[in-house]
Formats: sequence, C-alpha cells, structure tokens
Amino acid sequence: MDSPALFIAALVLCFGALLVLFLVVLKPRYGSIPANRRRPDAYQGPSAMSRVSNTAVAAMGGVIGESGGPFNRAVLYNAGVKMAPADFTVMVAVASLLGGTVVSLLTNILLGILFAIAAPFLARLVLSVLRDKRRGRFEAQLTDTIQMLIGGLRVGHSVMRSIEAAAQEADAPTSEELSRVVTETRIGKDARQALDEVAERMDSEDFRWIGQAIQINREVGGDLAQVLEEVAGTIRERSEIKGQVRSLSAEGKMSAYILMAMPVGVAMVIGIMNPGYTNVFFTHPVGIILLIVSILMFVIGGFWMSRTVKIKF
Repeated sequence: MDSPALFIAALVLCFGALLVLFLVVLKPRYGSIPANRRRPDAYQGPSAMSRVSNTAVAAMGGVIGESGGPFNRAVLYNAGVKMAPADFTVMVAVASLLGGTVVSLLTNILLGILFAIAAPFLARLVLSVLRDKRRGRFEAQLTDTIQMLIGGLRVGHSVMRSIEAAAQEADAPTSEELSRVVTETRIGKDARQALDEVAERMDSEDFRWIGQAIQINREVGGDLAQVLEEVAGTIRERSEIKGQVRSLSAEGKMSAYILMAMPVGVAMVIGIMNPGYTNVFFTHPVGIILLIVSILMFVIGGFWMSRTVKIKF
C-alpha cells in the first residue's frame, strides 16, 4: 500500500473482525458453571489481594483508633459514604501513593510529593461537597416529609409511628435520617434529642422547627397536624426566598466558575499548542516555586469567591 497509516488501519480492522468472530459468533451459548455452584460445600479461602487489603485495613484501624482520624464515622455518614473509617483511610492512602508516583514520573518528584500531600485534603474537600449535596437533597425533600407526617397524624397515628411511616416512604437521605430517629428512640434516646441531632447533622433550621413543634405538642398537647401545616407554610415561603436568592446570585457563581477555569484552560491550551513552553514550571526550581505559589493563590482565591457568592440567611 502507498500509505502506512492505511495499512495499519487495515490490520487493526482485521484483528477487530477476528476478535468479534471469536467472542461473539463462536462464543458458546452457555458459559462455564462457577466453581461455587459445582462444589457448593468446597471452602474458598480469601485471595492474596484480599489478605493484603484486610491486613492493611486492620493496621490502619489500629493506628487511627476509635476516633477514626480525619475521616471518622460522622464525616463519612454525613457525606453519605457507607464505608468504615479504616477502609476509607486506606483507600485515600493508596490513591495518594499511586497519584504521587504517577505525577513524579510524568513531571517532577517535588510535584509528586506535593500531590501526595494534597490528596487527603482533596478527599476531605470531596466529602464536604458530598455532605453539602446530601443536605441540599434533605432540604428539598422537607416539604414532602412534613406532608407525610401530617397525613399520618390525620389518620390517627402517633408521632413516632408517623415518623416511621415517613421514613419508609421518603427517599434518601430523609429516609436514612428518620429511620435513625426511630431506631435511636426505640433504644432509649429522647425523641427531642434525636430530632435535634438530625437538624444539626443536616444543618437545617427548618427541621429544627419541626422538632420544636413536636416537643411543644408533647408538653402542652394540641393539634400537631395543624401546627405542622403552619410550619410547612413558613418553610415554603422560605424556600421561595431561597430560590430568588439563588437566581440573583447565579451570575456571581458563574463568574467565579469562569475565573477559576480560565487559568487551567489557558495552561492546557498553551501546553497543547507549544508543549515545551511550560516545561520551565516543572523543571526549573524557580518555576516550581512559582507553580506552588500560584496553586496556593488559586485555592485561596477560589475559597474567597465561594464565600462571596454563598449567601446565608
């Protein structure tokens, strides 16, 4: 052939056709039966990888102790991560080691060390983002939660039975939090304390009102369903105000996103157009120092802009 590229493309297509022939056309109709089905009584011990991972998790559990370190049970639970602190810490440590090694091989050993040090902080940042998203979903489901509680009270159920029914009908994370309230109440914790802890974990002032309304009803009596309807009306008005604030601050948030993305985008474009132009930032000591300083300023500026466009009321 005249063109080597065309010849290589033809070879790739031929091998692809042979692969499809053997894997699709000539594949047996029924696959092999797994060993655990052929010999169900046979004991299959853990693999070498499982033994290594279990040993690492056990060692990490002994190091971090009951507190769980920076990735304790409370932090993981609030973020919706269903992992033990030791397991998550081992995962972050492995990711930090592998990421630092890859960055060292691709760029510079100093940047690899910097990435390995920054990996746990990035993991904590990801958990904070997941926590905020979980709290946002809880707030969005709060109106429907109140309506389910009101419906349960209207048909004659008790407060805890209504909360249990709402936990069964609601989506996560509301179902998880209300189920935890029911479980903690059954093992002896005061209902008011359990509800206050939910409001604290979810950072929800609206849910704190619901807990206060339930506690007042337990002390002085009255029509709790009617009280919750009034609370629901107040929460709807607050939600409308929050929506207006979000729409007014959307322009500032978009500006912050663009300003944060521009340096990275410009660096990537320059790196593609002229690959050797930015090598001085990874090879020369002064360039590495300037890169580290720019990253620190980038993080500080991003945090400052996030605080500026995030309005609390």
